[in-house]
Amino acid sequence: MKIGFSDSPPANVRLYARILNQGDMPSDLDAALVDGANAARFKGSAGQVFETFAMQDDGLRWIALAGAGETDATGRRLNIEKAGAALAAKYLLSGESDMVLDLGHADLSGVEAAAALFGLRLRSWRLDTYRTKLPADKRPSLETIHVVGAPEGTNEAWTEAEAIARGVEFTRTLVTEPANKLYPESFVALCEKAFEGTGAELIVLDDDAMEKLGMGALLGVGQGSERPSRMLAIRWNGGTDGDKPTVFVGKGVTFDTGGISLKPPPGMEDMKWDMGGAGAVAGAMLAIVGRKAKANVIGVVGLVENMPDGKAQRPGDIVTTMSGQTVEVLNTDAEGRLVLCDALHWAQEEFDPARIVDLATLTGAMIIALGNEHGGMFSNDDELAGQLACAGEGVGDKLWRLPLAPAYDKLIDSPIADMKNVGPREAGSITAAQFLQRFVKKGTPWAHLDIAGMVWSTKPGHSWDKGATGYGARLLDRFVKENVE
Repeated sequence: MKIGFSDSPPANVRLYARILNQGDMPSDLDAALVDGANAARFKGSAGQVFETFAMQDDGLRWIALAGAGETDATGRRLNIEKAGAALAAKYLLSGESDMVLDLGHADLSGVEAAAALFGLRLRSWRLDTYRTKLPADKRPSLETIHVVGAPEGTNEAWTEAEAIARGVEFTRTLVTEPANKLYPESFVALCEKAFEGTGAELIVLDDDAMEKLGMGALLGVGQGSERPSRMLAIRWNGGTDGDKPTVFVGKGVTFDTGGISLKPPPGMEDMKWDMGGAGAVAGAMLAIVGRKAKANVIGVVGLVENMPDGKAQRPGDIVTTMSGQTVEVLNTDAEGRLVLCDALHWAQEEFDPARIVDLATLTGAMIIALGNEHGGMFSNDDELAGQLACAGEGVGDKLWRLPLAPAYDKLIDSPIADMKNVGPREAGSITAAQFLQRFVKKGTPWAHLDIAGMVWSTKPGHSWDKGATGYGARLLDRFVKENVE
């Protein structure tokens, strides 16, 4: 999607759109258009769209009005995003290649105007790589947005928003790719291509390097696959030299069969997105690097494929983690925490972070608890938890904090090892978080985000269609912008 700015609309564009506030109908609108909007009960509420056709001097014009909601509403910027996204959803397949978007009638700031363009761009994202027989009327046609009436500061705000959009789109691409195309090595290759020339440093550990470091937990998950595992770190030094970095860690199980503890076949195809945490970290880093954030940030992703062949680890096996702690593997389908525990320990040993946040599609129990409305958050630090919750609220990636406590921690004690990788059926998301906490060094602020219900959607949202949402990328970027830079 190409977005350009001009003082006046170009000739020969038929599709014109305006963004209006709720209850506001500018006096320069044609009376018939106003009557039509009123008859259709168009109020300008967030994401509402009214369309009509009118004859103008230069021919037939297709006119759309998109609502941005009330000017004093909480979440005003998200409502403006919805207006832009609603236009994309309505006209992406319209047959029109160009749209004139008039931003001069909703009393927007430059940042708010950029939010409308952000929503429009994100809602236009699709991955049609593998669709070879798509009918013409199902193919995206809208290619160029001609923005007129942009308020002062829109160009600068859009430059930053566009970098964040690229990060979210990268997350969606990684999450959407099928597992025969996206596996640990190809994930690394895509990141190497995406970050080429950006100034970010990429560090890659192969199986041999991880074995020398003692990452028995992560390697145990991947040992049943023909695909070798990888650890990837993306380092951005945009802050003050010597400042400790903020580190994000993502679970990257590029496909999860459950291993020997095999998942039921129905729905197993969804497990291509069990690397959603790693996808969110990679996308967030692309956004942070793309807008040249003045902060030291490192994204670490542990990449494995969990397969059930003759070499796969068995229920009852005991593995030794990089930290030296031992784990009794009671369920090979509780593999994400085994990947994360070694990634967390390595990240702390290698980078000595000021704070660390991990993201993972970790437990089905989180979906049962919170559905698809909030990601779950666990933390050993109230300030960090509050900052993450605020960042999530601001961008629409909502979080809900759940408890950690010694009583839950006892549920993962093992009679023959330091711990077991699953507790009882109850409090499954909490015991998973307790497991990870055992690998966080004392005094290090840490948060664990269980985003199992958030990275993939079965219905369209305010800035995504069915499928990958890009959840987490914006959240981490906003957290850095508000608390680290």
